[in-house]
Amino acid sequence: MKITDLRCAVIGRHPIVRVVTDEGLHGLGEVEFTKTYLKPFVLHFREALIGEDPTDVERVMLKIRQRGSFKPYGAAVSAIEHALWDIAGKAAGVPVYKLLGGKVRDKVRVYNGSIRRKRTGDRPEDYAADVKWMMEQPQNFFMVKQGISFHSNMKDSIEGFHYGVTQKKAGYHGAMDQGVISERGFNHMLDCVIAMKEVLGDKVSLALDCGPGWMLPDAIRFARAVEKYNLMWLEDMLTGDYVPWVNPQAYRELTTSTSTPIHTGEQIYLRHNFKELIETQAVRVIGPDPADIGGIAELKWVAEHAYMHSILMAPHGTANGLLGLGALINVCATLPANYVAFEYPSASDPWWEDLVIGLPARIVKDSMIDLLEAPGLGLDIDAEAARKYLSEEDAGFFD
Repeated sequence: MKITDLRCAVIGRHPIVRVVTDEGLHGLGEVEFTKTYLKPFVLHFREALIGEDPTDVERVMLKIRQRGSFKPYGAAVSAIEHALWDIAGKAAGVPVYKLLGGKVRDKVRVYNGSIRRKRTGDRPEDYAADVKWMMEQPQNFFMVKQGISFHSNMKDSIEGFHYGVTQKKAGYHGAMDQGVISERGFNHMLDCVIAMKEVLGDKVSLALDCGPGWMLPDAIRFARAVEKYNLMWLEDMLTGDYVPWVNPQAYRELTTSTSTPIHTGEQIYLRHNFKELIETQAVRVIGPDPADIGGIAELKWVAEHAYMHSILMAPHGTANGLLGLGALINVCATLPANYVAFEYPSASDPWWEDLVIGLPARIVKDSMIDLLEAPGLGLDIDAEAARKYLSEEDAGFFD
């Protein structure tokens, strides 16, 4: 089998990768809907892929893996890798998890991720109302994650929240505010945590997406202040979303200063850039995204290495779409006992559920998702239904 073409179309807001072969099989991968601009970056790998056997996934990836980078540019490489695994599974007639060593679990656990609504504000009562709504959703999530501090609007809406420069309407996803947090801002965050825990109790766990943007002394003080609330984790306090470095030494000082678990990893590309973070036990939880780290095999290698160092695994994925959901399900079925849950993604637009073939009628039940048993990643796109969402430039995407 040989690759005859690599295509990419933006459907809705998602760049969708399609690898085509001379035997009629195709594979699909999906890029986060926050990265519509990556289509040209995907397509510049076309000449490297044509003529290769897509079922030799690792051999093909050796040609292109070094050309990716930290979020967002690892996404193009990652989506291609997903498409290659999709073909390999279809060619073998088995789900991809069988090719990754087989399943460890029959169902995979998820948390709320993209199942959320716009909060009414940034006051403690707004946060309390929001987590109450999340608790009441039919998915019955065991845990919810909520954005605070630099990963929320409170950095703008709470007067005097911090002493750094504030970027007003920066105009793109991932603009970073950073600075020392004021006493007022610090106390406001604590009040929001207290309000949420009063609603959630010990029935539903709480994690906080915090940044990036914190200075280390503030991060230490806050992590210690919330110890009694038994949070699942504090995520991306020092570095994180779109930050192209890791800073494991600072994370290790934060981690060793508190019993509150510290989490990072969604922006990190390749196992090599997790090495020091894991081997120095700089965090308690890592959260690589299979659509950013370089693919599902890369994520599995990192999970195994983290397992040997007693570090928990909670993959990111909130904007990965429904095809991205298939990739997450397959790889998380194979992960070791350090796996906690992945961040549940949904599509950028509601009509996506009419396009994707292979979705169960009810995807999540009691925080769990059944494995997809169709060959490959288990999901496909109804080409005829999708054509009306294609631009004139992409009209031949499904041909």
